[in-house]
Amino acid sequence: MTAWEVAAILAAGLAAGAINAVVGSGSLITFPTLVALGYPPIVANVSNNIGMVAGGVTSVLGYRPELAGQRRRLLRLGVGSVLGSLAGGFLLLLLPAEAFKVIVPVLIALACVMVVVQPRLQAWLSARQDEPRADGGPWLWAGVFAAGVYGGYFGAAQGVVLVGLLGIFLDDHLQRVNAAKNLLSLLVNFTAALLFTVIAPVDWWAVLFVSLGTLVGGFVGAKIGRRMPPRVLRAVIVCVGVVAIVKLVYG
Repeated sequence: MTAWEVAAILAAGLAAGAINAVVGSGSLITFPTLVALGYPPIVANVSNNIGMVAGGVTSVLGYRPELAGQRRRLLRLGVGSVLGSLAGGFLLLLLPAEAFKVIVPVLIALACVMVVVQPRLQAWLSARQDEPRADGGPWLWAGVFAAGVYGGYFGAAQGVVLVGLLGIFLDDHLQRVNAAKNLLSLLVNFTAALLFTVIAPVDWWAVLFVSLGTLVGGFVGAKIGRRMPPRVLRAVIVCVGVVAIVKLVYG
């Protein structure tokens, strides 16, 4: 690996870690970078997924104040994330990449719409419930599980999907929703990383430099994201989601 290649991976990891802390979709930077440097797609995807764990840790640490009081529901939703990630990881090794080419852009587009309409839809759901459930109920658990499957398979923009789901089903501030998203995304990436370490081809040099970049980027991104007003954060989420769709559809 040349010095230029190391610098490219570190820079991509830094940007991806920051974006993941605020929104998600950082893999749309690091994964194409690894492929452009000559890594086979499966190796690039697996190595990138493992490398993202470090940035996930710093993102969660940066959002610790917003995680206060969410332990019970995150334990419940975390089970869905872990199980979904395991399923998605096995799908990555069993199915061709073409299987998700149509589904993934549709999921991201739906998530963007969910983020935009979240305040009104959340109010509508609350009005129809006698007692809003603090954990979001079974539909949220199913959605988090599905997001975990997607995250274990590829992962780019899973943060957008999670914010959309959590924002609608949880009666809470968007920053606290974003903190929950960071923790659930970390569980997905960590679970997939353990699986890939055992049964998938990994380039550990790529993992190292992606990890170093995301480690710093996740901390910086959390500092920035926590200061964003809900409307600004919602706009950033939608913009990143649109970019993700364009990137996935047109390459």
